[in-house]
Amino acid sequence: MIRLNRSRIVILTLVVVTILLGWFGRDLGKTLDARWLTKFPSAWVIPFKSYISSAMTWLIEDAALGPVSFTDVTRAIAWLIEQPYNLVLTLLADGFVRGQGNEAQVILPAISWIVVIAAVIALGQYCRDWALAALVGACFIYLAVFGQWDSAMVTLASVLIAVPIGAGGGLMTGIIAYRHPTFERIISPILDLMQTIPIFAYLVPILFMFGFGPISALVATMIYATPPMVRITTLALKAVDPEILDFGRMAGTTQRQLMWRVLVPSASHSLMVGVNQVIMLTLNMVIIASMIGAGGLGFDVLAALRRLDIGAGFEAGIAIVVLAIAIDRLSQSFAERMGQVHHEIPGTWITRHRRTVLVLVLLVLTWVLGQFSPLLLEYPENQTITTGAFWDDTVKYLNVNYFDTFEAIKVFFLTWFMIPIKTVLLGIPWPWAIAMLTLLGWHAGGWRLALLCGGMASLILVSGLWSKAMVTVYLCGASVILATLIGVPLGVLAALNKRAGAVINLLIDTLQTLPSFVYLIPVVMLFRVGDFTALIAIVLYALAPAVRYAAHGVRSVSGELIEAGLVSGCTPTQLLRHIRLPMALPEILLGINQTIMLALSMLVITALVGTRDLGQEVYIALTKADTGRGLVAGLSIAFIAIIADRLINAGARQARIRFGLEN
Repeated sequence: MIRLNRSRIVILTLVVVTILLGWFGRDLGKTLDARWLTKFPSAWVIPFKSYISSAMTWLIEDAALGPVSFTDVTRAIAWLIEQPYNLVLTLLADGFVRGQGNEAQVILPAISWIVVIAAVIALGQYCRDWALAALVGACFIYLAVFGQWDSAMVTLASVLIAVPIGAGGGLMTGIIAYRHPTFERIISPILDLMQTIPIFAYLVPILFMFGFGPISALVATMIYATPPMVRITTLALKAVDPEILDFGRMAGTTQRQLMWRVLVPSASHSLMVGVNQVIMLTLNMVIIASMIGAGGLGFDVLAALRRLDIGAGFEAGIAIVVLAIAIDRLSQSFAERMGQVHHEIPGTWITRHRRTVLVLVLLVLTWVLGQFSPLLLEYPENQTITTGAFWDDTVKYLNVNYFDTFEAIKVFFLTWFMIPIKTVLLGIPWPWAIAMLTLLGWHAGGWRLALLCGGMASLILVSGLWSKAMVTVYLCGASVILATLIGVPLGVLAALNKRAGAVINLLIDTLQTLPSFVYLIPVVMLFRVGDFTALIAIVLYALAPAVRYAAHGVRSVSGELIEAGLVSGCTPTQLLRHIRLPMALPEILLGINQTIMLALSMLVITALVGTRDLGQEVYIALTKADTGRGLVAGLSIAFIAIIADRLINAGARQARIRFGLEN
């Protein structure tokens, strides 16, 4: 106990010294004529940007494997993706057309909105019941009635291509990792980087290799959405009951048969969870991918943000949410159905597939009768409803009547919360910061974690991005502090009060399904551009894990411990302070960890509202197609994420050991 107290005293002392050094760091550097302590000398910077840009130029222009150049490979990949994408896009949105411009003739129109709605209703009824059919049908009817149908079909075409390729590639990679542990150890850090590097950083090299257009957007989407499928596949296959494996081997199966007839079917439910993750990440990518040529709802949101058109932005953003809800519910229900045993219905093929036959008949009828009644093919534009004026009027009303209140809130947070944090972080001497991170790593996880923390921090330093990295840490840190102060009490309340929990869960579900760009539109309209605007958007986007993990941690506290506390005479407040919160601490720390990851991913997007951090570096690199600049900045953000992830996970593990939850 004495050693623990000494450890806490030492850590507290180091934190206080660090804060004091940060607060007085710049003045101290000027006094000692050692400004290099807070501003890394440019002469010491290693030009990683130039090295990477030169390597990419060589790769595109000179790299070849025999007669096949790298450009030939990227063109072949693009062609393979483009063919199915064009087919699906033609069926859902464009129709089969001969000729171009004014001479274009429609040979066969796109699938009617009525048929698509009928198909999703039939699929919902097949996957579960009529309640799900009604929900997904209502979602697609919403898209038609509110004038978002055409853009939604372009987005759906991207999803229908990206998801099978991403899920299939992730499945095959996960199977290889399961069979070959060495391969798993090799790809594990690569997957870590793929999941922590900001999405924008993917776009820079992909834009360089594949050019501007929807194919580049699809490639970026697949890279972003595939890692969870790889991890889930590996974990699901490892979790298959060993007795099932033994039974398969005793039946005389080959390695291939064992995999595809025993392991994969046994893990099918977990694998479908992975497919669901791929779907949701693909939908999360649609707005960002629109920056390099993807159309659809993502482009509508981005265009609205550029025009500061809050009404159009909200409508397109809500349409993405509606589409995401429909696809998410369908995929989850399909996964549940896959895990159940079904008896085949007797009769002819038509009897067994009545839904499919009905949809096909409806398709033919709409194509034939649509020549006489366009309503059967396209929802009439003059019958659409818009809520844009309502959202615009709401924001105008708030600005006119509550401008002084919003400004006072903004000034308060900037003066007393954000600027002090920024001053401290930018004033910390970099040798001290690296030494502190190394010491924290050693204390939390030994020499390996110390080497990881010190090494990654040093790489950020010598790349010349230390000041921007500190601004990134400041924005992320301030947002995470605020999200934790709001999220943990909400999570505790949700766990202890069922009625409040229902309301809080509804709020969190709504925040999680809204696309990240959508948060920026109202916040910019109310607070204009700047760090405070970024703070509010990040907190809204990153709040969910803090709430969910805190609620889960409090609910997971052993009933025996609660009973022991009650027998000891503890009041509800004492139970919360001395039993529930300490025992839930490991889960709360993991929630904070996830909050940090979401905050860092959002920082690149907030570069659009004037932040001057690593996110801005990535965004500028994207606009200039500067591969080196984008990758170095993206990797720096990834290093910050990995350092935070490893330190917090180590802290959570120590907490579990301390409370006897882990050996």
